[in-house]
Amino acid sequence: MKTITLPDDLNLNSTLSIEVYDYESTQEISKQEIVLNKNTFSFLQEGTKEVFFDNSSYAINNSQFLLMKSGHCLMTEKLSNVQEYYKSILLFFSNEAVLKFIRKFELRPTGSNVFYSTYSFNYDSFIKRFSNSLLDISKLSKSIQKHILDAKFEEIMLYLIEFNGVDFLYSLISDGDNQNQKFIQTIESNQLNKLTIKELSFLSNMSVSTFKREFEKHFHNSPSKWFQEKRLEHAAFLLKNKSKRSSDIFEEIGYENLSNFIQAFKVKFGMTPKQYQSN
Repeated sequence: MKTITLPDDLNLNSTLSIEVYDYESTQEISKQEIVLNKNTFSFLQEGTKEVFFDNSSYAINNSQFLLMKSGHCLMTEKLSNVQEYYKSILLFFSNEAVLKFIRKFELRPTGSNVFYSTYSFNYDSFIKRFSNSLLDISKLSKSIQKHILDAKFEEIMLYLIEFNGVDFLYSLISDGDNQNQKFIQTIESNQLNKLTIKELSFLSNMSVSTFKREFEKHFHNSPSKWFQEKRLEHAAFLLKNKSKRSSDIFEEIGYENLSNFIQAFKVKFGMTPKQYQSN
């Protein structure tokens, strides 16, 4: 499956720092490798969307929209059951646009060091009107779009910081200079997501061989064994604290059948899930 680069592969033919695109599709995608060359709002209109980034993941329906930092992600898009198509209004913007906005309004960070690569927000009446207005703007000439989109970008950002603070803005422009820390965060954030080694390598912007080498250097174990350990530990937590049964959780933990899960659990904990639960 070919990696998609956005907004480049949309043929917008534009050098604008802020761009809008009305995206519709009748084809579903599953964990498609996406390289975002710009930060992106995805105002979901029809269907559902799931994204995995290095340090965060979200599954949303059309009551929510996403703000995504430029970089690597895996994206799943499913069609609406009613309309049988997928629709999202995309607003792309550069880091330069973010920095210009921060300087213009003299914004200061709160001091939080917790930055994420994606954020989910709920629609309200203001956001619905805003996203619909982008559709009209997308039909205008590029020269007019440039001036209006500059104002619309300020509008949505000012509205979001009113209710959410400014930290999400600084997340967009954070460099993540410590590559080792970023790599570890990618692994730990996705330890319970059922991602393949190839998918995790893509999120880490590494080849599979480099990924495996870095993984063993930091975690002193092979990826397959480490992830199995973490998922079995999570299974133990669910059995003991959430009163779930083995038959309820084996697929969630990443096992194709119940017997394999019970056997692996017994090897790690020295007893079956049922015995562990009643112990």
